[in-house]
Amino acid sequence: MSERTTLLAVLELNSNPDRLVERAIWLARAFDCSIHLMMFEPETTLVSKLFSASSNEDLLRDEVHRAQASIVAKYAETVSNSGIDVETSILRSRPLADYVLEKANELQPRIVVKATRYHSIAERSILVDADWQLMRTCSFPLWFVKSETLPDAPLIAAAVDPGHAHDKPASLDNEIITAAKSVAAVTGGDIHLVHAYESIGDLGAAATWAVKVQRLPVEEIDSQITDMHNAALVSLAEQHDINVEHTHMLPGRAQAVLPAFVHSQHANIFVMGALSRWGVKRALIGSTAEHIIDHLPCDTLIVRVGEYPLDL
Repeated sequence: MSERTTLLAVLELNSNPDRLVERAIWLARAFDCSIHLMMFEPETTLVSKLFSASSNEDLLRDEVHRAQASIVAKYAETVSNSGIDVETSILRSRPLADYVLEKANELQPRIVVKATRYHSIAERSILVDADWQLMRTCSFPLWFVKSETLPDAPLIAAAVDPGHAHDKPASLDNEIITAAKSVAAVTGGDIHLVHAYESIGDLGAAATWAVKVQRLPVEEIDSQITDMHNAALVSLAEQHDINVEHTHMLPGRAQAVLPAFVHSQHANIFVMGALSRWGVKRALIGSTAEHIIDHLPCDTLIVRVGEYPLDL
């Protein structure tokens, strides 16, 4: 059993706060955790500029702070009434992601929980959005809330890459499956492994058009690649005692086929891995995980290889 017994819930009033608190309670019950409810509500400086006198500005600020305290107290009461221990804090400074990471390092939570929304390309490109920053830098399991509700026994889709494309470490697949099994163990959920891979068909067709040499045996090569990926996926499932019939091979780009799979299978929770990015790589517009999350209709759990696994 993990010694991390607190769940850090990041509450934003403009991002489904009721749903966030409901999911935090659900997770806290499942993993036997207390909740630290951290409300983010930055200072309302634009409104204060309407007042010329500093005393009026102070009064307005005090009123806003009282309202914020009342709101977080209301949500804390909801948590407490569910039988879960709760602490609260209010964050009024930007950037949000930096302070979430600071609080997470202090609390050492089992999971960081945050509601999410669609992100524009501009937000991704200049890296101002807290969700993107947390995906890149949060060492703790990160749960993004999207679904309105979760069933008693959710369908859990775990995205793995047994071919280890893009230099992903093999241990990341193990981390992903371990997290999925932990969620399944406490919820009675059912795990499906899904693997997206790119076929050689399009590349081979382009090559045969470009050069007038002996045609490439595209179909034969593609079949060999498919068999290789399938064997690796089945081996991974057997290694983790996952039903082989619950493995799914999806030819195509991950950011296109994985959300489509989740929609078609009505998956409730999607588990995937992320890699830490630094330097030039961190300036790129998103990894595969970052491209996928906007198009998923369900809750998403993001894990990474490190010292804070989500295990039992």
